[in-house]
Amino acid sequence: GCIFCDFPKENRDEERLILYRGKHAFIIMNNYPYNPGHVMIAPYRHVGKWEDLTDEELLDIMRLSQLMIKALKKAMSPDGFNMGVNIGRVAGAGIDDHVHFHIVPRWNGDTNFMPVIANTKVIPESLREAYSELKKALEEITGKS
Repeated sequence: GCIFCDFPKENRDEERLILYRGKHAFIIMNNYPYNPGHVMIAPYRHVGKWEDLTDEELLDIMRLSQLMIKALKKAMSPDGFNMGVNIGRVAGAGIDDHVHFHIVPRWNGDTNFMPVIANTKVIPESLREAYSELKKALEEITGKS
C-alpha cells in the first residue's frame, strides 16, 4: 500500500502523525526527518506526477504550507526553511508514486543533526514531542482541534 493513501483513511491521525487535514491534502510528520519538525504535505488522491495535480490540490498544498510555516515558527522558532518536492528516485524521492511536498525547518548550524554510524542520524527531539508541539500550534492558529 501507499502511506499517503492508507494513513488518512485509517482515522488514527495521532498514531500516524497526521497533523492537519485540508480539503484536498493533509500534513503528516516525516518518520525519517532531516531535522525536527520535518513535515510532508500530500494530496489525498494517489497521483504520481506534480504536473498531474489539479488546481485545487496545488492550491490546498500551498495553503497548507503557509499554515505549517506559521505553526513551525510558533512552536520551534527555526531560522529558515527548505521547501520542495523530490520528483523521481534520482532526485531523492523515497516514495515516488504519490507526490508530496516537504517542509524542513532549519537552524543556524543545524547542530541537532548528530551523525552516528553509517548514514543514520539521531535527532534529539522525538517525533511524538514534535507532533504534540506542532499540533498545539496548529490548533491555536486555526482555532480547530
